[in-house]
Amino acid sequence: METKSDIETIADIQLLVDTFYGNVRLNPLIGPVFDSVIQGRWPEHLEKMYRFWQTVLLGEYTYQGAPFPPHASLPIGKAHFNAWLGLWRDTVDGLFTGEKAEEAKWRAEKMATMFLSKIEYYRSHPRRPLI
Repeated sequence: METKSDIETIADIQLLVDTFYGNVRLNPLIGPVFDSVIQGRWPEHLEKMYRFWQTVLLGEYTYQGAPFPPHASLPIGKAHFNAWLGLWRDTVDGLFTGEKAEEAKWRAEKMATMFLSKIEYYRSHPRRPLI
């Protein structure tokens, strides 16, 4: 039986991100949203996600950007965020255990809550700038 370890290296981040987005692409609710936006640019998107989670979880500042604006105008709501979070939790729990694994789930939950709140706000206040 294979023993799970914590998220410790960029290789761990890559495994997490690759596995997660493999599951996302198969999900009937959120897969089509991702595919319609990313289209054939999956390698670039995955690389950006490696850098994002490497920065968030490992403290290695390799990500530069603002994660919210690309999501602001997507046709997504609470059900999409719930599906995303469920896949994220299942992927983390299936691959890892430990403090960083728990942090990965906690940070994803906080990010999803913030993104959904902002999306709902901007939909109800369309004349407000995103930034």
